[in-house]
Amino acid sequence: MASTITIHAGDFGSGKASFKNNVITLPAKKGQGLLNRDTIDLNDLTEIDIATDESVKRMGGTIGWGVAGAAILGPVGLLAGLLLGGKKKEITFVALFSDNKKMLATTDAKTYQQFMATAF
Repeated sequence: MASTITIHAGDFGSGKASFKNNVITLPAKKGQGLLNRDTIDLNDLTEIDIATDESVKRMGGTIGWGVAGAAILGPVGLLAGLLLGGKKKEITFVALFSDNKKMLATTDAKTYQQFMATAF
């Protein structure tokens, strides 16, 4: 069964991605059909961390992650997450891959644990 990852910012298109068998299938970029979707092997993951202001700045550099981090991690987003979160726990994280590409994304706790185990 595939897990869902929501990509918010970084070097990949934003939107819903799927994760199955250690492969992330990214959303198609605008103007491309579903057959032109990129994939990332999770074995190329070199670093992963729960998204905090510090980790987003450290891993994101100056490519606009501050804006994305503020939008996702700001006080309004935190409050909305607490009010709407229910029992399903989602984790927003930053990931760095061996080709120096980065992403800011959200997924469920189980999928995040799989990512962590691979990066360990």
